[in-house]
Amino acid sequence: QAQLVASGGGLVQAGGSLRLSCAAAADWFRFASMAWYRQIPGKQREWVAQVSRGTSTRYKDSVKGRFTIFWDSAKNTVDLQMNNLTTEDTAVYYCNTNPPSRQYWGQGTQVTVSS
Repeated sequence: QAQLVASGGGLVQAGGSLRLSCAAAADWFRFASMAWYRQIPGKQREWVAQVSRGTSTRYKDSVKGRFTIFWDSAKNTVDLQMNNLTTEDTAVYYCNTNPPSRQYWGQGTQVTVSS
């Protein structure tokens, strides 16, 4: 697979929720650590959350308690459930391995949170 495709972004009001999704090979959860990244306008791309070996998770401090990363085995995706969104979450969100591979960066999906 040349790129990982992120989807599910959109425009929401502060306090709202979105669920992002990233397609992956069915067996990747056994071997790969997958992560969500984001790029806030004017800033460098940053790591947001990861899931390893299907269950072990880690989060950026600013999203702890609000975001949940998990494998959806029925859809063969790694998803990011985002709750209680704030304007500071506005960014283009990407999925990739952790550490990331250049060949897997896709177009990302835009998340815009309005006040």
